[in-house]
Amino acid sequence: MRKPKTRKNPEMDKPARVTMMDIAAAAGCSQAAVSFVLNDTPGTRISQQTRDRVLEAARALGYMGTSYMKASYSGLDNVIGFAVDQLATSPEAIVAIEGARQASWNTGNVLLVTQTLGDPVMEPKAIKALTNGGISALIYMTIYTREVKLPSYVCELNIPTVLLNCYTADHAFPAVVPSEIAGGQSSTRHLITHGHHRIGTITGEIWMQAAQDRLTGYRRALATADIPFDPELVVEGDWSAGAGYSATMQLLALQEPPTAIFCQNDRTAVGCYEALKDAGLRIPQDMSVVGYDDEEISRHLVPALTTSVLPHLAMGQWAIEHLNLQTMPGKRYPITKLECSLVNRHSVAAPRAKARHIFDGAQAPR
Repeated sequence: MRKPKTRKNPEMDKPARVTMMDIAAAAGCSQAAVSFVLNDTPGTRISQQTRDRVLEAARALGYMGTSYMKASYSGLDNVIGFAVDQLATSPEAIVAIEGARQASWNTGNVLLVTQTLGDPVMEPKAIKALTNGGISALIYMTIYTREVKLPSYVCELNIPTVLLNCYTADHAFPAVVPSEIAGGQSSTRHLITHGHHRIGTITGEIWMQAAQDRLTGYRRALATADIPFDPELVVEGDWSAGAGYSATMQLLALQEPPTAIFCQNDRTAVGCYEALKDAGLRIPQDMSVVGYDDEEISRHLVPALTTSVLPHLAMGQWAIEHLNLQTMPGKRYPITKLECSLVNRHSVAAPRAKARHIFDGAQAPR
């Protein structure tokens, strides 16, 4: 990745700032080694010879006025800002931040993160704090995939800006989101290829774009396989295990229950597992189950849950790799969609020849 451009300095007569890349080139070592030496990072095994070369190169080039030993954090070169609306409600933000951190550290950049909560008063202050800290680029993320209307103070930043898990109607910034329609289609197709034709699905809150897109993918997979869509097999949930439990019981109570259930997130699948257990049904012998998100719990369920990966780690890496372009007014950037790849575990099998008999001995749904 090329180094993100720094903001244009109105004082055009000032000389260009010396970077860690300049020092690394002069000292004949990596940017990481330069960072470790200048920040006196503990626990690093860098030879004294290399340390001396780095320090001498920094002095000769006038890095930070040769006062690197006393430099404040805001003086670090290549600080990338990462603004996200929520950190604590789900693991996706942390995963995306980790992907961005890995990619930024690989190029000697530092990541500075702030949570904004989307607050109209505090968000401008939080982003201003980032810009005052000397960031040379910005990643703007939302937890829920959606269209956003960026406030003017973000649009006016004269630094490369990338949108993560969101996008604008005018496509004014590079943006990356999960390929949710394809993910829903792949999950449903996986069940179809195992011989299932009556497939239930438990959605999230349908006002959310992720729920709408995964449901669209479900319907496309059915249509491609010439399987009629049955609205009885679609139950709206709220992404929780409790909703997964009650929705599964609702599906089991149908006159013709499904032979497989596509849970549109893994927490819903946890509730689905419990409901099937209480109904005396086995997974996958009596009912196949597919989840979505590939949360940690999915691999510890019994049997381990077949699910799809939300590509937030790759999205964070993608965002860093695409900060090398200065956004230009009036230019339209495509929305990049990253694959939600299927993780095949042990919760899917072919349906029994007479699926209706599965439920004859099952306990009545409560």
